[in-house]
Amino acid sequence: MLKPNKLKKGDKVAVISLSNGILGEQYCEHQLKIGAKRLENMGLEPIFMSNSLKGKEFLENNPEKKYEDLVDAFENKEIKAIICAIGGFDSYKILPFLFNNDKFKKIVSENPKIFIGFSDTTINHLAFYKLGLKTYYGHSFLVDFAELENDMLKFTKKSFLNFFKKSRAFFLESSPFWYEERKGFGKDQIGVKRIVHKENKGFEFYGQNKIVNGILLGGCLDTIYEGMIGKNFPDQKEICEKYNIFLDEESWKNKILFLETSEEKPLPDEFEKMLIELDMRSILKNVNAIIFGKPQDECFYEEYKDLLLYYCKKYDTPIVFNLNFGHSFPKTIIPYGFQAEIDFKNRIIKIKEGLVN
Repeated sequence: MLKPNKLKKGDKVAVISLSNGILGEQYCEHQLKIGAKRLENMGLEPIFMSNSLKGKEFLENNPEKKYEDLVDAFENKEIKAIICAIGGFDSYKILPFLFNNDKFKKIVSENPKIFIGFSDTTINHLAFYKLGLKTYYGHSFLVDFAELENDMLKFTKKSFLNFFKKSRAFFLESSPFWYEERKGFGKDQIGVKRIVHKENKGFEFYGQNKIVNGILLGGCLDTIYEGMIGKNFPDQKEICEKYNIFLDEESWKNKILFLETSEEKPLPDEFEKMLIELDMRSILKNVNAIIFGKPQDECFYEEYKDLLLYYCKKYDTPIVFNLNFGHSFPKTIIPYGFQAEIDFKNRIIKIKEGLVN
């Protein structure tokens, strides 16, 4: 698989709206300015793709425009990274454009670059995995770069700055603190600090002192489940199945599955339905291990953990619970298609290759 090159000061980075078009709404204008300034302070030049600011209704009704922005971002050789604005519910709508056009695969293979986002962006990541590009489950523009505190959350910022470095391997670490989600995002929240908690649990390892290796693959559990059953749109399941976006049973072997839940905070009964769907597809059985993100606000923390342990016990699938990624705050980056090793005895998660070239 192709791995992108590292960032350097002066590089241009694209901001793109592949799901919810909220970035273009007037009530997000203050966040847009904050996020752009943060990127500039890192020495980067943000480029807002031509359709990225046209608003929710326009992008919801014109998925081909999202695709056009993606093509333009890959074709522009000056753009070195693509940052998703935010998640949403309808990223699946661009799948036909990605897979029905041999031109796009050629563009990606000739211009590999950093692609980063989370939540509904899971669909895009899995598409790129099939196209042979290593991508990054991590920061989005509105959620992370446009953080309303006086700076990005320290742990979150540090993880993104790793794109400026070359490394042979690195370790996933637990943040010493975690933050609650905000109750509002208006101008009155600028400079207002999040509610912060000391991390008392760290990574929780359940694996009988094993050492497990595998290729990282996964994303937002809610998004994966919704695509599998067609929860939100009549054609959602059909399109995801047509392009085999969730792969076949064999493809999940020798993988380390990473999962996390969304800001919707699914009730334990709904969470269990999601695990049952994965189980029916032999995913829980076939993967070498599972790493699971801290639920946002630690909502249903014990319930999720107990259900996950229950459904994996019959397969002896080892689990690491409470990682800082996805919808939790702060967050690190989980790279798709990378080799990882989990040492359950010494409680270490190692990514066995550098984040970028």
